Amino acid sequence: MTTDTDRFKFGENWKRFLEVLNEERIAEAELSLRKHLGCEDLSGKTFLDIGSGSGVFSLAARRLGARVHSFDYDKQSVECTQELKNRFYAEDTDWTIEQGSVLDRKFMTQLGKFDVCYSWGVLHHTGSMWQALYNAHDAAKEDGLMYIAIYNDEGIISAVWKIVKKTYCHSGLGRIAMTAIFYPAFFFGGLLIDIVKLRNPAKRYSEHRKYRGMSLIHDWKDWLGGYPYQVASTEEITSFFENLGHLSLVTEPTSHGFGNNQFVFKRTSNGRKPDTD
Repeated sequence: MTTDTDRFKFGENWKRFLEVLNEERIAEAELSLRKHLGCEDLSGKTFLDIGSGSGVFSLAARRLGARVHSFDYDKQSVECTQELKNRFYAEDTDWTIEQGSVLDRKFMTQLGKFDVCYSWGVLHHTGSMWQALYNAHDAAKEDGLMYIAIYNDEGIISAVWKIVKKTYCHSGLGRIAMTAIFYPAFFFGGLLIDIVKLRNPAKRYSEHRKYRGMSLIHDWKDWLGGYPYQVASTEEITSFFENLGHLSLVTEPTSHGFGNNQFVFKRTSNGRKPDTD
């Protein structure tokens, strides 16, 4: 069982990310939603941001015209999302924010049903991924969309990463040690790829920034500390949602093995409730 002491404090990282958030990054988040949801705007749609983190995708959805409900288990992440609302939509009644857990069935049920349920890189950090996936699915309306991202299962490599992440989160010494080992590895590994591909390192950073509007350094920290940590193959996720009555619209495998596979599903029926153990 994962205790709150062992959990990575995502909100602390997101607060630092908000210091570098700018219009370009917000526009990139909007582009990511339009691309994967296959629409130009979300006018008239309801949007549930499950694990809102920094709040940037809640903001992007609101700017695209959706009525947004954001929640996160992490208190500081809720504060980050609230800060973004205060900056851009302070008096807006079409964007609501609260603290809550996707694993809480009562909480999820009282939220109602949504046109779009969005949870990017979140559900595998709950400690009970399959139950979280089921609860997230159940918040989608019939004909509603599910846009999720889940860590790819890389077998022994994923098992090693789980140990790294748990070590990072368990103590200050573990955090220092893992940072000292892996930050240089991330940097020089990326530099080696740049050399092989004859690519300017500045281009890699620019490409990363255009990927969902995120920040490279903040993603490194998020990756090292992201615990609890579970993984699944594209086939497992697709089968899970198809059994629940979803049609697979988008499957975008990660380009670097242990990253996130992205999925968009359309709910067409209630399907059957799976074993979520």
